Amino acid sequence: MRILHTNDDGIFATGLAALHAATEGLGERLVVAPASSQSAESHGITFHRPLMTGAAPLAFGGEGVAVDGTPADCVKLTLRALWAERHGAGTRPDLVISGMNHGANVGVNVIYSGTVSAAMEAAFLGVPAIAVSLMLGDRAKADYRRAASIARHAIDRVIAAGVLDAHRVININVPPTESADAPMPPIRVVPMNTAAGIDGYERRNAPDGRTYYWPAGNGMEFTHTAEGSDVEQLYGGAVTVTPLFYDRSDRDLLERMRRAMR
Repeated sequence: MRILHTNDDGIFATGLAALHAATEGLGERLVVAPASSQSAESHGITFHRPLMTGAAPLAFGGEGVAVDGTPADCVKLTLRALWAERHGAGTRPDLVISGMNHGANVGVNVIYSGTVSAAMEAAFLGVPAIAVSLMLGDRAKADYRRAASIARHAIDRVIAAGVLDAHRVININVPPTESADAPMPPIRVVPMNTAAGIDGYERRNAPDGRTYYWPAGNGMEFTHTAEGSDVEQLYGGAVTVTPLFYDRSDRDLLERMRRAMR
């Protein structure tokens, strides 16, 4: 298996290094990731300037490609150019893995997530993808190595299930892991929570008299948590596995509108 490994926290992120180490033996891997953190950049891509690239030494040994762009840029550029340059015309990876992100990507956060958007870009272009994120409790105590080991277990289960067709995204979230001896948590296949977040903004005044607003909240508080959703199960200590799809058509309304507008 040939794998493209990317993320949104940047090519030097601890989570990427930990997951790369944990996926040793899964297949031949190429790391192409943003040169700097692109967290919460969603599915933005670059049109109005060139994408600069360069070799970057990896914390786990070897070398990756750093791209001065977004996570979606990294995937799009690799599938449209970089992969063929390395492996030959007409070739592409068998799988894209995005992460491991520093922070959970559950509920509506999948819309804002660069980690998930990189996976979505891959699936849109016909390569199955897995997004991996770690819910952080005490950031200083997070054991990324153990969390990545748990993620690898979930990845293996997803691959064995045979569900990774060309246009599919599987979103995996690992609960807070603060000990190398942390037990393997249960895996739950669940839908995403669809309630809005309740983050707000703090109004502040700049020294020059202008007003500005500072985002407040932790991104993991929602107006409602549905029973059996990814948010509920992740808070309950389970690894959540959620299949996602990039087609945003409201098919129920589509049919109603067709009938109403004949």
